[in-house]
Amino acid sequence: MDLSRPVLATAALIVAVALGPWLARIAVRSATRDDAASATPLRIGVMTAVFAALLVGTGELGELRPATAALVWAAGAAVVLGAADLASHRLPDRVTYPALVVCATALFVDAAVLGTWTALLRAGAAAAVAAVVAGLGWLVSPEGLGLGDVKLLGLIGLLLGWFGWGVLMAGVFLGLLTGALVSVALLLTRRAGWRTAIPFGPPLLAGAVLALALGATPPG
Repeated sequence: MDLSRPVLATAALIVAVALGPWLARIAVRSATRDDAASATPLRIGVMTAVFAALLVGTGELGELRPATAALVWAAGAAVVLGAADLASHRLPDRVTYPALVVCATALFVDAAVLGTWTALLRAGAAAAVAAVVAGLGWLVSPEGLGLGDVKLLGLIGLLLGWFGWGVLMAGVFLGLLTGALVSVALLLTRRAGWRTAIPFGPPLLAGAVLALALGATPPG
């Protein structure tokens, strides 16, 4: 189904405006562990804008197909996870686990409908490799890489691996580079010290988005 870019962009804005406040509320409640917490208008506005940008980018990756549902859900999860990690250094399982299930299911349906079995197998292998490597990093340095980061890398591996091993490697590299640059900037501006814990989730998510934006092509 081919839709014009203006139609897709309009649909993305409508969905973002409708779901943005809900995503902001989930992020705040996940960060504070308070189911009665509410998001500020500024937080709602920022998260809605980011979510809209991610949805528009999803539309640019190709025509609508079952795998699109995985990317849309992942966009919402990324906004919530990034906000929660920045606020509390936590990547809540109640966001990561459903995202893994929904994305894996959507990719499986895509393979069943469009025959993209090779991409599905590659995605599964990439998720496993990313999670295992990250898990080893957690064992070596639990202070530097948390279990939440390990699970997030499994999700990133699943999605980027579906596009190709090169996209996954680019995403991880860009995520590490983004994290390093942010750390250096915080040190130079004295907003953090050498022992300050810096959330790793947002840089990983930014790297994944950049890798997709740099020319990822959905498997045919």
